[in-house]
Amino acid sequence: MALRTLSAKNAAALDQELMSSGAFSIDQLMELAGLAVSQAVYKLQPLSKGKRVLVACGPGNNGGDGLVAARHLWHYGYKPTMYYPKQSKNELYQRLTAQLKSLSIPFTDDFPAALKETDHVVDSIFGFSFSGEVREPFPAVIAALGDTQIPVLAVDAPSSWNIEDGPPGDGPGKGYMPEALISLTAPKPLVKFFKGRHFLGGRFLSDSVAEKYGLDVPPYEGIDQIVEVPTQGEKL
Repeated sequence: MALRTLSAKNAAALDQELMSSGAFSIDQLMELAGLAVSQAVYKLQPLSKGKRVLVACGPGNNGGDGLVAARHLWHYGYKPTMYYPKQSKNELYQRLTAQLKSLSIPFTDDFPAALKETDHVVDSIFGFSFSGEVREPFPAVIAALGDTQIPVLAVDAPSSWNIEDGPPGDGPGKGYMPEALISLTAPKPLVKFFKGRHFLGGRFLSDSVAEKYGLDVPPYEGIDQIVEVPTQGEKL
């Protein structure tokens, strides 16, 4: 059975609830999200298939999830490279960036060159809150993600996709269909347009919160923070 989806409005409300009555900090939620992303990469790209992972980060929370994922990937034995052109001045993101630099994880400004030297890509540029025009330097980056034959994992949403309406009809994201998507907390309505492998990372919801928002919580195995789920969602 397809999982029910969570609108952008309800996703934002759920995040606020998790940080208020749920007593989670933004640091905790980002750590859990990034850990889930790293496990999805491990499922899709075993070390034996290639250790090089290019992580493309945007300036917001989606980018923060990518920063966390890269740290975990390094500890698993991967060789991440960071593309993070719009680095946030927020103290949390600065700490996450410092953690990566302390591990000597390289940062690059040349996305096309880095794309030629990687085995897998994590798209953590824009998430469920994205709307409007894709601004520089990301149009060329998203166009490159759409054209590459290298497998891409999108975090919560393929960058440039509308949360409700899916892929854009024109512009840099037209035709962009990553190999895999990891939905965080719950799938978003755009999943009905997605055709690749679909993972869910949300092993922290209480039964009461899941019931309040009408969410399906599939069984997670063992210590896994992710579960592979059907692609098609049912919009609430």
